[in-house]
Amino acid sequence: MKKNAEDLFAEREKRVNDVIELKVPDRVPITASFAFFPARYCGYTYADMMYDPDKLWEANLKTIRDFEPDQAVNPFGSTFKGALLDILDFKQLQWPGRQLDANVPFQFVEGEYMKADEYDHFLSDMTDFMMRRYWPRVFGSLKSFEKFPPWKNMITYYMGLGTLVPFTDPEVQTAFESMRKAGEEMLRISGYSKRFSEKLREEGFPPQSGAGAQAPFDTLGDFFRGTKGLMLDMYRQPDKVIAACEKLLPMMIELAVKGAKSSGVPRVGIPLHKGVDAFMSIAQFKKFYWPTLRELMLALIKEGLVPTPFWEGDCTSRLEIIKDLPAGKAMYAFEATDLFKAKDILGDTISIKGGVPISVLAAGTPDEVKDFCKKIIDYVGRDGGFLLSPSSNIEDAKVENVRAMFDYVKEYGVY
Repeated sequence: MKKNAEDLFAEREKRVNDVIELKVPDRVPITASFAFFPARYCGYTYADMMYDPDKLWEANLKTIRDFEPDQAVNPFGSTFKGALLDILDFKQLQWPGRQLDANVPFQFVEGEYMKADEYDHFLSDMTDFMMRRYWPRVFGSLKSFEKFPPWKNMITYYMGLGTLVPFTDPEVQTAFESMRKAGEEMLRISGYSKRFSEKLREEGFPPQSGAGAQAPFDTLGDFFRGTKGLMLDMYRQPDKVIAACEKLLPMMIELAVKGAKSSGVPRVGIPLHKGVDAFMSIAQFKKFYWPTLRELMLALIKEGLVPTPFWEGDCTSRLEIIKDLPAGKAMYAFEATDLFKAKDILGDTISIKGGVPISVLAAGTPDEVKDFCKKIIDYVGRDGGFLLSPSSNIEDAKVENVRAMFDYVKEYGVY
């Protein structure tokens, strides 16, 4: 007898929770970050996914229905942002249908959006720094905010009311109109996102995560100082790097907790970028990266949430360090880390997600995909604690290989 959606939802949710808790589920669960794959799968462009909510909805729902992952991703939280980015004239991203070809995935534009000599401003008055320095650099439509004097000077009728003068500037007025339009667009995006989440639940698909956060070091490097700038800062002003990470930590905790409590989904996605083997030494990892990341994850666990960081790049040399969390409370997704060593070192403490390189899904054959899945399931999947997924987004994967992966895991991965 065919299971109803409510039973399927409970079954899939239990399967994943068993893995997180280091138990043996009924079978190895499987999921994927489909990204722009649904566009190609359904005959649309990537630009359609950025700008057309109906096509985004249709393509993603069809993809999820056809492949039936144990966890699903709501695309309205990340992909449907074209109109919003246009309104803000966003500088940190290039996306399909604007700066890029209609079928090229969006690309991050890294830069020093905070200068090396601006740490003191960042640390002493972050709100003022964000509004008068950072926003004008990353949002073209808010560049006129540079014209404002410090907001803290506006105290009373004879102290600081000159702060109001820039409001008469036509460029400033245009900037505030852009913010209004951006707010309206965010409401539209939120509406679609809420309805899509409800639809996924109605059809029996649990969400992959209910909120997101970042390692404080990554936030500082990705969005403020850039890779080169932050690498130099670790040598030239290490104390300020640490202070900035500590400044960002409570913000990351608040964002994650608020998002997870609002969504009712305890899993918190945390993409990790700059803690990999190729970026910093073990000593630097212990000094700059791990302390605030660990505090973030411990704070989430204390709130009853499940940190699910995605370790991009190769982090094999850090496995003994990153094991230092309570057992059965987190899931680590790996891109290029040695999963066999990860199983050996983390297997009794932290569940593992990953397995199939995008290179195999994009350039291999269905048989090669199955062989890879078998090898990973046999070793990493033994005794539970493992969720199989591609190593990264799968927009470049062959459809037949994605089908082979899902079908094989559901058949062979039964315990």
